[in-house]
Amino acid sequence: MENAAAAFIGMGLAAAGMAGSGVGIGYVFGKMIEAVARQPGAESKVSKYVWIGFALVEAVALYGLVIAFILMGKAG
Repeated sequence: MENAAAAFIGMGLAAAGMAGSGVGIGYVFGKMIEAVARQPGAESKVSKYVWIGFALVEAVALYGLVIAFILMGKAG
């Protein structure tokens, strides 16, 4: 296999990590809605942790994007 072909496969795999982040973000906010529906008084406390969780999950997507761009540079 040529190096360029391997780089394109790696780019696709790195970009697939962004789909996982989309699922994770949906899960985080879905659980927040569920928690607030069960205990409305805890919204301010839950909201703080939701945004921290969102930032961590979004960081995974950004790492995947950076890796895809690095591999794009090696493919060309």
